[in-house]
Amino acid sequence: MRGGEKVLENICKAYPSADIFTHVYNKNNISQIITSHNIKTSLINKLPFATYLYKYYLLFMPYALKKLDLRKYDLIISCESGPSKGIIKSKKSLHVCYCHSPMRYLYDMRHEYLNKYSFLLKKLINIIFNYLQKWDYKTAQKIDLVFANSKFVSSRIRKNWNRSSTVIHPTINLDEFYISKTKKSYYIILSELVGYKKIDIAIEAFNKSKKELYIIGSGSLLKKFRKLSNKNIRFLSNVTDSQKTAYLSNAQALIFPGIEDFGIAPLESLASGTPVIAFRGGGVLDYLKENENAIFFNNQTSNSLNRALVKFEKNKNKFNPEDLRKTILSFSNQSFINKFKKIINKNLKNEN
Repeated sequence: MRGGEKVLENICKAYPSADIFTHVYNKNNISQIITSHNIKTSLINKLPFATYLYKYYLLFMPYALKKLDLRKYDLIISCESGPSKGIIKSKKSLHVCYCHSPMRYLYDMRHEYLNKYSFLLKKLINIIFNYLQKWDYKTAQKIDLVFANSKFVSSRIRKNWNRSSTVIHPTINLDEFYISKTKKSYYIILSELVGYKKIDIAIEAFNKSKKELYIIGSGSLLKKFRKLSNKNIRFLSNVTDSQKTAYLSNAQALIFPGIEDFGIAPLESLASGTPVIAFRGGGVLDYLKENENAIFFNNQTSNSLNRALVKFEKNKNKFNPEDLRKTILSFSNQSFINKFKKIINKNLKNEN
């Protein structure tokens, strides 16, 4: 389950009787905590192959949101990394947006998203994105209260929406993770295998260093990455949660080469008593500290990563697993729920 769904789980726990509205719904991919709620879909779910091709219906989502009848609700919470905040509410309602990220493909990562298309298709998609960007900014002004998942995202909200926001970090279930008595020789990556995660940097680095690397994840670039990798790099698919936890606990360190809005995997690694080797950027800077629970590299290149690996191997005995876990004890699910509800309840009182 991805980080966004874990946040939704916490919101469901905070509001156990809440109805859920979503564009598409596939029960098989969602936890029981979420499916126990009354789930309603927009008209997007009725379109052909919507659960698989929903990204291609992006242009229709603003209209679909307008058609949702939310007039009876006093509190509306939208979880935003795609179009969800553009709802129409009554004057009495409080609209709270928890923003994982303003839509990257409309703003700072537009070029990277468009680069894979032909010239003519790129022109067409760019016109659509220009329309959606105007719509996105306009609807952002109508939100009553904005939460961001990190300081990094909060700054992007200020830049792209001209809105202030309160940071409430995503959290994990600390009880799911444990510390192993001994470490094995491998390093580990937990990631979706797509371009912006920069997994290719890690593959190149470990091809050079010949150190053992396990990559847990799936995605569109899996076949490409397999071809690029030497025998010291293993790809693990269909890994259960308990297996993932064991791999994390036994690893030397988690490798985190991308720029993430927040980054759940490093939290899970630290909860397992495993340090992190990460690129110095993005949301991880809210909780990763140099030489306390992480080693940073400053350039997204294989050479920069390998220099960090050398530094880590010289200093790895300084990272005590118990101390690593202590650095993220405040990132518990209950702490998220308490902070989230406290701020919302205060704003609900002000509305009344």
